[in-house]
Amino acid sequence: MHGSMRALFERHDAEIWSVCLNGNVCAFRPDHEIDYLSTCRLERTLSIATPHANAPESPGSGLRRSLEYRDLLAYGLAYIAPIAPLSTLGFVWNASGGLIALAYLLGALCMYFTAKSYAVMTEVVPSAGSVYGIARFCLGALPGFLAGWLILLDYLLIPSLIFLLMSVGMGTLIPQIGRAAWLIILVTTAVTINWFGVTVTSRVNMFSVKAQFCIVFAILVFGVYAIYSNKEFGGLTLKPFYASGSFSVNKVFTATSICVLSFLGFDAISTLAEEVKGDNRKIVGKAIVSVLLISGAFFVLTAWILGNLMPGLDIKDPATAIFDLTTIRFGAWFSVALAWSLTFIVGFTNALPMQIGVARVLFAMGRDRQLPAVLATLHKKHGTPYVAMLFSSILSLGVALIMRNDIDVLASFVNFGALSAFLLLHLSVLVHLAWKKRSKQYFAHWCVPVCGIAVVLAVFSGMAPAALKVGIIWLAIGVAYGLFLRSRRRAELAV
Repeated sequence: MHGSMRALFERHDAEIWSVCLNGNVCAFRPDHEIDYLSTCRLERTLSIATPHANAPESPGSGLRRSLEYRDLLAYGLAYIAPIAPLSTLGFVWNASGGLIALAYLLGALCMYFTAKSYAVMTEVVPSAGSVYGIARFCLGALPGFLAGWLILLDYLLIPSLIFLLMSVGMGTLIPQIGRAAWLIILVTTAVTINWFGVTVTSRVNMFSVKAQFCIVFAILVFGVYAIYSNKEFGGLTLKPFYASGSFSVNKVFTATSICVLSFLGFDAISTLAEEVKGDNRKIVGKAIVSVLLISGAFFVLTAWILGNLMPGLDIKDPATAIFDLTTIRFGAWFSVALAWSLTFIVGFTNALPMQIGVARVLFAMGRDRQLPAVLATLHKKHGTPYVAMLFSSILSLGVALIMRNDIDVLASFVNFGALSAFLLLHLSVLVHLAWKKRSKQYFAHWCVPVCGIAVVLAVFSGMAPAALKVGIIWLAIGVAYGLFLRSRRRAELAV
């Protein structure tokens, strides 16, 4: 070994990654990769952020780089779903005491800090494992595994929840087919579309996003017309943002914790970091922030207009509030048309990006042998992690079938995993950039993660006790399994 290389290794004895160099196995710190490259020849190109950032594109050996900025934008918006405020309208209205627009505004603000942290870290660690890869690189093997374990609680349950909600809508419109049968049909349709690769899915996502924007835009146009044509309203007011008689800090934070569920999904864009054309690391961060800003503005606008239409309505079931509102304010025909549109346009496409996200996290953790290595198997023709996708789809179907009569309970479990993983994301920014790198970018690398941690803890305070209990149990299982991996020396493998 060359003397300069030997000196470098002697100065930095912490073994993080192993690299094959002319037949010799050596260890080095990733932050000294530039010095390392200047003194020796590597048999393969290596990225400072993660060895998988430049994964080969040949069939069966790595995820294919075929996505552009617009594909990421469509994926993120499809994951969040522009129609999200419609399904949570009644719940947020009741929880906030009528301050529905304020709750969505605070929800967007909460997620802004997380989006900024994701944007910063995806430039450093462009990994298909999302927050798993980021936390593993910045905080170490065990915290990284726990971040992946926690985000899986979110990614695994959201498809189950969406499949279940869509099956309810399908069963209402076509009662001859049972809920369990609809679940099987929906899951099979999603798997079939995703099977042919992320490029095909991206086209379907683009169609779905455009259709959803058209549906919500139609509701808003009819809503504004109803407000200004009916003397009962007298025009748009700011009451959905603030009304002194109904304002309560506890109610607003409880409602905000529900609104956060509508925003979950922008972070899933980071799972596609290894499939971006040209390995442009800034595109992923740009798409994450753009999706949050677009959805945040659209959600607040929707909540403001619908919030002006809600007073005086007798909402018996929060889950059907949007249909009650459209029936009374616009007519029964509009409500029926909305139900069919949501069922067939959204029902068969809404779970597609969610299936992709969880499959990529399982793929990354299987690739690092944190989970069974078979999950990292790629389809030879389409380059998709089809084993991980099939496993997650079967699991989602099983959960949906078991909890098909307990939708509210399932919904309460989703937020815990995402918010806990977000805490580790913000810690990653503080530890890696603020502390280790002594960054001078005080707003992005110091203020944003600190504010993000404070906001996440505030949202936790309004979370249902049942969700916290299940989340803590899931975390405890993850800690035990993570320690088992460490004992087997599998926690020290490369990210």
